[in-house]
Amino acid sequence: MQRRNFLKTLGAGAAGVAAAPFVATTAKAQETITWDMVTSWPRNFPALGTGANEFAQRVEALSGGRMRIRVHGAGELVPAMEVFDAVAAGTAEMGHSTAYYWRGKVAASQFFTAVPFGMNTTETNAWLYHGGGQELWDEIYAKHNLKPFAVGNTGTQMAGWFKKEINSLSDMQGIRLRLPGLAGEAMNRIGVTTVTMPASEIFTSLQTGVLDAADWVGPYNDMALGLHQVTDYYYTSVWNEPSAVLEGTVNLDAWNALPDDLKAVVREAAKASNLSMISEFAYRNAQALETLVEEHGVQLRTFPEDVMQALYDASMEVVQAQVDSDPDSKKVYDSYVAFQQLVRPFSDVGEYSYLKGREAVGA
Repeated sequence: MQRRNFLKTLGAGAAGVAAAPFVATTAKAQETITWDMVTSWPRNFPALGTGANEFAQRVEALSGGRMRIRVHGAGELVPAMEVFDAVAAGTAEMGHSTAYYWRGKVAASQFFTAVPFGMNTTETNAWLYHGGGQELWDEIYAKHNLKPFAVGNTGTQMAGWFKKEINSLSDMQGIRLRLPGLAGEAMNRIGVTTVTMPASEIFTSLQTGVLDAADWVGPYNDMALGLHQVTDYYYTSVWNEPSAVLEGTVNLDAWNALPDDLKAVVREAAKASNLSMISEFAYRNAQALETLVEEHGVQLRTFPEDVMQALYDASMEVVQAQVDSDPDSKKVYDSYVAFQQLVRPFSDVGEYSYLKGREAVGA
């Protein structure tokens, strides 16, 4: 009451005009914005779930506590495979998942996760950050009231866990495999039956015979699910996901309501979380692979040449069929391929050449 009376005594003069905006600006600066984030991962699941947690922590720290994000594991607010719809509808302000889960809703989304025989993690990030990939992602997701970000990447993913050894293309016939995205469609074309299911269902499905094989991520996450306990062979032939982007989706209305400085906070927290997850997987996968082989006796295998050739041919057919039937997919893939053609020569004479040279001298 005393403050109100004091402001009244200032009248309509210049002092009064200056005071009112100052009070409003100060109140706005102290406002705490709280978002809910729904995810496709079990709460605190290694790297994926904890990566979502770390993103939320970065946002709060970088915003000085002005913005907080409450992270919910799969099934806590919405099921794992309903993150896209929940965020688009505003049930939650944000989601953490992976884009190829939504191929039935947005066909072009698959190119923002992984492309069989496509770009590796470094190349994919370069496309998103510098090659126009992010702009295309924004354009396509805006149609669904969403703003997307790269919030993590698993790096190269293994070909999966198989109950039987694969010695030829004929051995693939009739296998029931958990594998999503474009790679799953390619597998279907060579005689494999593929399904998409969340992490929580994979172990039991292998154990009970619902599945004969399963792709999940790589040694670190696969060991956490215990997949080595219910299969005999671990196939390391990287073809399906040479890079796998984890996406953060923001409800577009919630995004547009943020002040510019908090938008910058979310962007930078996403970039930091992307780099952090890539680095963590490089470290944790190395540790886990050693444990799987040395302590659990896991048998590593690679697909025979005829299987790899069939998968390549099928992948190219699947991609071509999609770009022929969906204008957005064509637009995204044209950009993706053009960028891959641009960066591949340097990747070949740089990283690939170094790795071959290192192997040759036994370094």
